[in-house]
Amino acid sequence: MSAGGETVTEKPVRNSALVVGALGIVYGDIGTSPIYAFRESLAAAPGSLTWPETVLGVASLTLWVLIIVVTIKYVLLIMRADNRGEGGILSLAALALRLKSSRGRRLFMISLAIIGVALFYGDGLITPAISVLSAVEGLEVIAPSFQPYVVPCAVAILVGLFLIQSHGTALVGRLFGPIMVVWFAVLAILGLINVIEEPGVLRAINPVHGLTLLAAGGWKALAILGAVVLTVTGAEALYADMGHFGRSPIRAAWLRFVLPALALNYLGQASLVLRNPGAASDPFFLQAPAWGLIPLVVLATIATVIASQAVISGSFSLTRQAIQLDYVPRMEVRHTSATEIGQIYVPRVNWILMIGVLTLVLGFGSSNNLAGAYGIAVTGTMSATTILAAIVARHLWNWSWLVVLPLFGALLGIDLLFFGSTLLKIPNGGWFPLLAGGMAIFVMATWRRGRKVVYEKLYGEGLKLEPFLARLEASPMRIARTAVFMTGDPTVVPRAMLHNMKHNMVLHERNVLLRVIIEDLPHVPPDQRILVERLGKGFFRATVRYGYMQDPNVPAALEAARKQGLATDMMTTSFFIGRETLIPSSRPGLPFWQERLFIALAATAMNATAFFDIPPGQVVEMGAQVEI
Repeated sequence: MSAGGETVTEKPVRNSALVVGALGIVYGDIGTSPIYAFRESLAAAPGSLTWPETVLGVASLTLWVLIIVVTIKYVLLIMRADNRGEGGILSLAALALRLKSSRGRRLFMISLAIIGVALFYGDGLITPAISVLSAVEGLEVIAPSFQPYVVPCAVAILVGLFLIQSHGTALVGRLFGPIMVVWFAVLAILGLINVIEEPGVLRAINPVHGLTLLAAGGWKALAILGAVVLTVTGAEALYADMGHFGRSPIRAAWLRFVLPALALNYLGQASLVLRNPGAASDPFFLQAPAWGLIPLVVLATIATVIASQAVISGSFSLTRQAIQLDYVPRMEVRHTSATEIGQIYVPRVNWILMIGVLTLVLGFGSSNNLAGAYGIAVTGTMSATTILAAIVARHLWNWSWLVVLPLFGALLGIDLLFFGSTLLKIPNGGWFPLLAGGMAIFVMATWRRGRKVVYEKLYGEGLKLEPFLARLEASPMRIARTAVFMTGDPTVVPRAMLHNMKHNMVLHERNVLLRVIIEDLPHVPPDQRILVERLGKGFFRATVRYGYMQDPNVPAALEAARKQGLATDMMTTSFFIGRETLIPSSRPGLPFWQERLFIALAATAMNATAFFDIPPGQVVEMGAQVEI
């Protein structure tokens, strides 16, 4: 990686297919924001200015937020911080954690990652709810008598969306890009037609109009910003999905297609309400002529389903990374495509999201009400991303403090200003993403702390391997088989081995102490997968490495170990895995409330046999009780 964060092997934009694919997956969320964002921003604007000044001010803020937050911050700056081609806050945190830092600084960076991940889940709950609701509400514009059917229709669409997740999205995914091309083209055309009717709206390009609106609003300006931030929801997806499409296609899609389409549509909505103030109740759908209203509602509904799908898939991908990096318990991850490794399905996350989304739809009942809950999670994640990116720029890219402080300081100031503005929404629904994010933070922090306590109990006072081997002259009876002991510390004699020797009075002819390490890299090349050390007396120490975007497969890794002199026959190999039963301790390493939660989380964790893809018929589990 160079000082600017560019990778030598970055793929150029080879054809338009990558750009079209990015339109379907990356820009679904931010691309459907025009349905509700401008309407909510107008509603939040104070009445201290004339109507034209207010409309131009809101349009100006909308345009410049897209330019500063999305274009400058994410597209041109944050996307430089790729971790071997992968993006997202966990990848960024992994980059930052490579630095030789004090314990306090590492804890700070891990905390930022946990907060960012937790708030992303909060966003994953609200995006499908508000997007689908806002689209279906177009039925009310067609005929007010449809109002009672809005929530039931939204619920039906969302239930169907979550039910199809287990079947994968390969077929639907191929349609996402072309449909979103049509969607953005319609946004641009509708906006252009209205701008032509009122060219004076182009004055909103001057940022003075936005600053005037903020100045006139006084402290109420925060409420305006809390609504304007709805225009950039989904910006984090540009960075998170970088590994799927590459930096150049995502940038090209934004600069050449998405940004112009969004800018034209927001200006078109502003033009409409300048001519007809009554249209402020729903300026997006009222842009369309009467004959085009029904097709627009249908297209908007499809676009919001695509936006929701992108957020759900992003939640699956983020969960997989979190599992591998040990932020959450192991859980089932199903691959839904034989050719696309990124297409996965996490059943537990899917049903949790579905319950949360349906609760939001039924509890809030309209996109207007949900707008009060939207924004806190997004701006919180943005703030965490900016801080981590500043650390990477200074210490990995070696940028001068004279550049880092003013540049990232200004961006963080904007993020915090938006975050502060969304805090005003807490009484009106903003408490929900904070509650959801807080619960996720609590779970992840408990899991990481509990895992550390268990590790210290298992290995902190364990029998060291070297003195054990030195005293192994009068060894017990040997069995002509291979035993693989899964361990977290290969310098300590595994408990499973000691139990086997104590109770069965035998030792295998060959014993492999195998440790699996998940690196802070997305992928570890196959030729760097395994390292074998010959310890003598039939003992081997093997270290297997995977990236956080890869699935462990221990048998395949052992097969690769043949090149290093460790030839194993799966038919005569047994895998010994410790199964610990956690019980409360009179002197717990965790507070009482965390202790109970950690034990419950550990009980739901996926078993090691399935997680490491070990044949169940060759596994020997050795139970032990561990007091925490």
